[in-house]
Amino acid sequence: MNVIGSRPTGWWRDRPRAMRELTQELERFARRGGDAVTVVFDGRPIDLASDAVEVRFASRRGPDAADDDIAKLVREDGAPHELTVVTSDWRLARRVEAAGAHTLGAGAFRRRLDG
Repeated sequence: MNVIGSRPTGWWRDRPRAMRELTQELERFARRGGDAVTVVFDGRPIDLASDAVEVRFASRRGPDAADDDIAKLVREDGAPHELTVVTSDWRLARRVEAAGAHTLGAGAFRRRLDG
């Protein structure tokens, strides 16, 4: 959601559309660079099937729900030093960096998607 919110497009008026658009952008990014991409959204799950991006929804509702799932994914990964977590949330960044992952701010990643 940090990447969606990194530019004022009115995404909050149609959150499902914003999620679909981001998933499509991530598909192009994954295909272009060959990177494995996982996105974790907050909120009620919607159909966002993708053959290039692993789409997940937070396992619970409430504050930091997606962040907790992301931190768990990093902790459980066999090679966390190979992961980059895109976030503008300093708390999440600290958690995943402590587990061995790298971080990239949402604005910087948005520029990569747009570039």
